[in-house]
Parts: sequence; C-alpha cells; structure tokens
Amino acid sequence: MDLKNLRREYSLGKLSEEEVDKDPVKQFANWFMAAKDSEMQDPNAFCLSTADLQGQPSLRTVLLKYFDEEGFVFFTNLGSRKANEIKNNPQTAMLFPWLILQRQVIIMGKAKKISVLEATKYFASRPRGSQIGAWVSDQSKVVNNRQILQNKFKQLAQKFTGKDIPMPKMWGGFRIVPHRFEFWQGGENRIHDRIEYLYNEEKNWVINRLMP
Repeated sequence: MDLKNLRREYSLGKLSEEEVDKDPVKQFANWFMAAKDSEMQDPNAFCLSTADLQGQPSLRTVLLKYFDEEGFVFFTNLGSRKANEIKNNPQTAMLFPWLILQRQVIIMGKAKKISVLEATKYFASRPRGSQIGAWVSDQSKVVNNRQILQNKFKQLAQKFTGKDIPMPKMWGGFRIVPHRFEFWQGGENRIHDRIEYLYNEEKNWVINRLMP
C-alpha cells in the first residue's frame, strides 16, 4: 500500500518558549482543557510505554484518571504485563495524541505504585459494571473464549447483588512522576514547534526549544 500522498498541512497554531507556562504541569493542564473543550473522544487517553528485562518495549492505550504536581495517575490489574514490567523497570513514557488540535504531549517519568487507600477511594467511584469487570479479568492471561468472561461476569454480578463491591487485591494504580515533558504543535511546511521541559539536579524545570 502506497501512502506517500497521505499528508496534510499543519496550521492551527504556534508554540513558543516565551509563551508557555514555566510549570509543565500547568502547561499540560492548559492543553488538556483545550483538548477537553474540543469535544474529541477520550482526551485523557494516552499511550503508555514500558519495557521488559530484555529491553523489549510494549505499548498500550490507557486512561489518565487524575494528575497534579505529584504526577499522573492511572489504574490497572497489578498482574498485567504493564504492571509487571513497571515492577522490574519503573521508567515509563506517556504520549497524548491530540491530533484534532495538531498537538501531542510526551511525558517521561518513573512510575510508582499508589497506596491501597488511594486506590480504594478511586475504585469506590467507578461504575458498578467496571468494578465487577476488575474482578473478572486476569489481565494479559490467555483465555479460551469470550464466553468464559461473560459467564464469570454474570456469576460475580449475582454474587455481589445488593452488596458493595470490594476492590480486588490484584488491582491498583500507578503514579508517573515526570522528569521530562515535550509539547509538540504542528507547523506549516513541517517546521513544527517542540518545547521541552527537563527537571534538573537543582529541582527546577529547564525549558528548551528542539529542532522539529
């Protein structure tokens, strides 16, 4: 399949090191609100990159659930591939592809498991179906067919009828503590704007412009 003519021009905006917020988390919040206001689907979806002990990277799309100056939080089955890879190598990367705005954000950082208390608080806020779903799946394990999952869901739904659903032991969350951000804004003639934030030894954020 020849894709060489599948292209478009980027002209929605520009980004300069003088205009961005000095705090990358605040800059991210500004861009996130613009993505949310654009009514794109799932603006909190991001591609999470981890690697195994042999250095083989793996990718998947997960949902950001909240963020602040301490980091970016997502939740998962603690027996999943990503959780096991994070356990052995906590260095991760996140990519938010806000293509409708001709923007993307890359965040690199170290993932840390959040407390059971914090995870339980979030789990209690999930829709009941999602809570049951967390019990159903031994994430990343082989299953013979979908019907097995559907049957297990029905059994658990019946088991928990009229009861609060407790958080499974093999479920929790991770907070990615960033040390690098990159904000990318598409530009005309492929002269894109790339603004990088690096966290230095003095615990300050240094802002650089990168070549496109």
